[in-house]
Amino acid sequence: MQILSFLGFTILVAIIAYLATRKTNEESSDGYFLGGRSLTGVVIAGSLLLTNLSTEQIVGLNGAAFKEGILVMAWETLAAIAMVVTAVFLLPRYLKGGITTVPQFLEKRYDKVTKTITSGLFLSGYVVVLLPIVLYSGALAINTMFDVPSLLDVSETKALWITVWGIGIIGSIYAIFGGLKAVAVSDLINAIGLLIGGLMIPFFGLMAIGDGSISDGFTTLINTNPEKFNSLGDSKASVPFGTIFTGMMLVQLFYWGTNQAIIQRALGAKNLKEGQKGLLLASFIKILGPLIVVLPGVIAFHMFGDTLTNPDQAYPKLVTEVLPASLVGFFAAVLFGAILSSFNSALNSSVTLFGIDIYKSHIKKDATEKQTVFAGKSFGVVLAILSMCIAPLIANAPDGLFGYLQEVNGCYSIPILTIIVVGYLTKYVPAVAAKVAIISGVVLYSISQFILKPFVVGADNYPHFLHVMAILFVLNIIIMLIIGKLKPRKTAFVLNYTNQVDIKPWKYLKPVGIGICVIVVSIYIYFA
Repeated sequence: MQILSFLGFTILVAIIAYLATRKTNEESSDGYFLGGRSLTGVVIAGSLLLTNLSTEQIVGLNGAAFKEGILVMAWETLAAIAMVVTAVFLLPRYLKGGITTVPQFLEKRYDKVTKTITSGLFLSGYVVVLLPIVLYSGALAINTMFDVPSLLDVSETKALWITVWGIGIIGSIYAIFGGLKAVAVSDLINAIGLLIGGLMIPFFGLMAIGDGSISDGFTTLINTNPEKFNSLGDSKASVPFGTIFTGMMLVQLFYWGTNQAIIQRALGAKNLKEGQKGLLLASFIKILGPLIVVLPGVIAFHMFGDTLTNPDQAYPKLVTEVLPASLVGFFAAVLFGAILSSFNSALNSSVTLFGIDIYKSHIKKDATEKQTVFAGKSFGVVLAILSMCIAPLIANAPDGLFGYLQEVNGCYSIPILTIIVVGYLTKYVPAVAAKVAIISGVVLYSISQFILKPFVVGADNYPHFLHVMAILFVLNIIIMLIIGKLKPRKTAFVLNYTNQVDIKPWKYLKPVGIGICVIVVSIYIYFA
């Protein structure tokens, strides 16, 4: 029954995605990479949420909550503020310039070499870190929920390889052969299912704790585990309170405002109004995120205590423990959709980055749009195979998968955010300053986290990686401004309007944005 409901929902999503995209012209760059610039606010919001809310988030963040409590909700709630900033500041500029990829802006603002370096950083981050971790965490969840090793009578390692390749192949078909619109439509359907399914887990979990009463379950949970309900982390926590005002907001702004895998949904908006609606709708729903990605971890701690050796198994174990057997298959299908979403979104963005920023810029400058799309698809196949080979090898990743992912991502996130922010806020900083900032950002962060921290100073006495990110962000901005003062551009940079979409802003942008920020601050004050 579980397997039938799993297969039924998965096939239904695939059919709807096919029917919704069969008329889209995917031989053109805009048609394939941006869904024909036709995405509406609701579709953008659904796709944004599901692209973000995958197993490295659901499994990893609940695993962190299992260990530390609700203080890890900072990764969710503060995302809402970053999305508001993106809607107000970055998206109008992106759509005004008519870009398909974020590095395209960097070519206009700086030069082609800066664009290529940035695209290379994005691609290396996707293939080495993001794609394999999404596949690994997804396979771990599916294997735990369905007990795949017993089902297939194979070892855990072999089951991991089978599940990783199953997820990878299906995700590749969506991303490589369907384009952005297929990804976005399937995301929207799965996002609805994930919200329903995700909220069912704490619902049934609290009922189990409270002997059939949700309110009694919540009261018992708080009274028994008061230390898990403090939103302010100390200096030894994975998210110390001070980091909220330093690197945390920078990571969030990079992720929601400049990360190609995420912002590509908003770049495909039919106009600025729909793009802003999508971002703000997603940010409002994001505030509810801790109910799905934090609270179940605390419930799992209450139910399983110290019996779990791997915190990242807390969530899938809770699902199989509290969810009625008839719903496990449906929820596994929704979770499978979330896994596919993060995988195929990053893969689709990689295809876009390679086709537009590398193939057409350096390999075949006179390539037609059809040739560019074909080259991107071919590259996507290679990238998918590489990530599927790497994923099972990270089975021994450190505890706290989500925090580990964020720390490694710092190698490229802060340097890229730096040059984009300076690029939009200044007119005379030259291309050489961007190149210096990218190289110094990557090198200094790598030395800090992978040499000084483990081998020289020691992890216990070293500043938190989010603080390190903030320090390097400020340092790189200073370096760029000094170079801009000593060797400025000869002409001021002007962002021209390409008229590809209407850039009239949504009239309720400011009041809704302010309201969302007030709600986030209120949540922190309540749980402080």
